[in-house]
Amino acid sequence: MAVYAVGDIQGCYDELRRALDAIRFDPVSDCLWFVGDLVNRGPKSLEVLRFVRGLGAAAVCVLGNHDLHLLALAAGNTRHQNEPSLTAVMAAPDREELLDWLRLRPLIHRDPDLDFLMLHAGLPPQWDPATAIGCAQELEQVLRSTDSQTFFMHMYGDRPDLWDPALTGMERLRFITNCLTRLRFCDRDGRLELKEKGPPGSQAAGRLPWFEHPQRATQDMRILFGHWSTLGFRTAHNVWALDSGCLWGGALTLLRIDQTPPHPYTMPCAGQQDPRHFV
Repeated sequence: MAVYAVGDIQGCYDELRRALDAIRFDPVSDCLWFVGDLVNRGPKSLEVLRFVRGLGAAAVCVLGNHDLHLLALAAGNTRHQNEPSLTAVMAAPDREELLDWLRLRPLIHRDPDLDFLMLHAGLPPQWDPATAIGCAQELEQVLRSTDSQTFFMHMYGDRPDLWDPALTGMERLRFITNCLTRLRFCDRDGRLELKEKGPPGSQAAGRLPWFEHPQRATQDMRILFGHWSTLGFRTAHNVWALDSGCLWGGALTLLRIDQTPPHPYTMPCAGQQDPRHFV
C-alpha cells in the first residue's frame, strides 16, 4: 500500500486527477492524505468534494480555512459571500450530504505508525503535541454539534492572537481555528501574525515562520501542512510544506510518506487564478 500526502487542491480537479494517474493511484490499495482546502477559487470545487468523499476510507482529509469558509457560507455567514467558485456547491442537489461530510472532517490527523501529524496551517510554539491534538478535538466537537452554526457566525477575526490556556468560549475557538487553518508567521513571543502572507524573508522584523520558532514545543514531531503557497514545497525543521501553488500556476505536490525518506512527486499546473486579484 502506498500513502501519499497531497497539497492544497482548491477546486483544481483536473490537475488532481492527472497527478493521481501519473502515480498510478489505486483506491483499493493506496491512501491519500489531503492537507485541507479542497475547495474555493479553482473551477471545480464540487467535483473535488464528490471525488474525495467518494474515496471513502482511501482518503483522509483535514479542514482548511477555505473549507471552513464554505461551511460558514452555508450556515448563513455572508461576510465573504462573493465566491463564484462555490456557487455550484451551494446549488448542488447533494449539497447537504457533501457539507455534512466536510463538517465531520478532523482538524488534525495523527498516525503513530507512519509517525506523521497532518494539519492545514500551523501550530503556535506554546502547544506541545497533546495540547495541539486536544485543542483540535475541542473545535471538532463544536463543528459536529448543534452549536456549529453559532460558531460559524462568529468564526472570523484575528483576536485573540496569543495563547492562554485560560481562554474560553468563542475566543478560545477562534484562536484554535486561526492556528490550525490560517497561521504562517508568529513573533518571538508566539503571537500570531496573521496579516503576513508572503514567503519567508518578506515579513516584518521580529516575525518568523511558525515552524522556525526556537521554542516550538512540537520540534520532535514530523508535521505535514499546506496553506502557504508562497512557501512552496519545502522540508526543514521536521516539517513538510506541501502547498506548491497549483491554483496559481505552480504545481500540485504529492508526498509519498510510507517511504523513508518521504519522496515528492510534482505535477505542473497551468493555473486557475492570478494571485494579484487577491492581494
